[in-house]
Amino acid sequence: MTDFFMRLPGSSPIRVRSSLMSSITWKGRQTVLRLCNGAHNQRRWMSVRPPEVASSALPRKKVTIQSLSAMKSNKTPITMITAYDYPTALACSSNPLVDMTLVGDSLAQTCLGYSSTTQLTLSEMIHHARAVARGTSHPFLVADMPFGTYHCSLSETTRNAIKLVQDGFVEGVKMEGGSELVDTVRKLTSIGIPVMAHVGLLPQRHVAMSGYKVQGRSMEGAKRLVDDAVALQEAGAFSIVLEAIPKELARYMTQILRIPTIGIGGGPWTDGQVLVWDDIMGTWSGHKAKFVRRFGDLKAERDAAVQRYAEAVKSRTFPNPDSESYGIEEAEWEKFLKEEQKQ
Repeated sequence: MTDFFMRLPGSSPIRVRSSLMSSITWKGRQTVLRLCNGAHNQRRWMSVRPPEVASSALPRKKVTIQSLSAMKSNKTPITMITAYDYPTALACSSNPLVDMTLVGDSLAQTCLGYSSTTQLTLSEMIHHARAVARGTSHPFLVADMPFGTYHCSLSETTRNAIKLVQDGFVEGVKMEGGSELVDTVRKLTSIGIPVMAHVGLLPQRHVAMSGYKVQGRSMEGAKRLVDDAVALQEAGAFSIVLEAIPKELARYMTQILRIPTIGIGGGPWTDGQVLVWDDIMGTWSGHKAKFVRRFGDLKAERDAAVQRYAEAVKSRTFPNPDSESYGIEEAEWEKFLKEEQKQ
C-alpha cells in the first residue's frame, strides 16, 4: 500500500504510512483518504480566499464589562478604536492591545459620504455592525445609537436598542446626552442592554451647539458635565465617553467616577482613549481636530497604489502574460482553433 501525505491549513505535510493504513478499520481508512484528497484539492482559484488561521496565535481572553472595570481599578489604559466593516474589525481583533471596538456613527461621513452623523439610519448602522461583529473576537463591541432612535418615547427607544443588539450582534449601545437620558439608560440596563454614555461635545447635536466646540470651559459648564456624568453612572451606564473637554475636568471626572472614562479630546488622564479609524490611519481628508494624531499615512499609499495600477493597465504591463495569467496546452489550443475553423 502506498504512503499518503495529508496537509491541513497552517501545518506542514503529514506522512500517513501504509502500515498505519493497514492497521485501522475500513471506515478509518476512508476518513484519512478524504482528508488527504480534501487537502490536495483545497486550493481555490479565485482572487479572494478565506484566510488561513495561524495555529500558533494565542487568542486573548474576551473583554467584558467586568474586565474593563478591573482595568480602571488597575490603572491599565483602555484602548478603543472605531470599526466600520469586516476588515477594520479584523485589524482591531488581530492586536491584543485593543480592548474595545466601536461601530461609530462617524461611518456616516467616513464610509457613506454623508455630511453629518444625523443622516445615518438604524438599518444602515445595523448593516455595518453585523459586518464588524463577524470580524470581532476579543474586543468588547459597542455601537452608536443613531440620531433619532433614542430621542423618542421610552418604549420606541427600547425597541430600537433591542433591534440594534439583536440584529447588529453588538454587546452594548452608546448614546450621546446628559441627565435627560437617565430614564432611558435605567430602562435599557434593567433589561440587560449595557449602555455607554457620552458627554461633552455631542456630534449629533453640533447644529444646536453652533458647531464642534470644546465643552465645560466655564464653571457652570463644567459643573453640568460632572452632574450629568454622575447621573448617568447611577442610572447604570457601564462606561462614559468624554469628548472635547478640558483635560483638568476630564481628570477630575475620572477620579470621582466608578465607571471607566474613555477620552476623545479629553487629555491623557482618562481611563482610556478612542479615536476614529480614519483619523488613526490618515485616510480622512476632512477637518483634523486638535486631539487627533495620525499614526499612519494610508491615504498616500492608497492613492499611489491606484496610480500604479491604472498606469500598468494603460501601458499593458499588467497582467504579466507568464506570472499573472493562465495558459492552455499548445496541442489543446490547436485542436480548439481547428474546431473553430469548422464553424
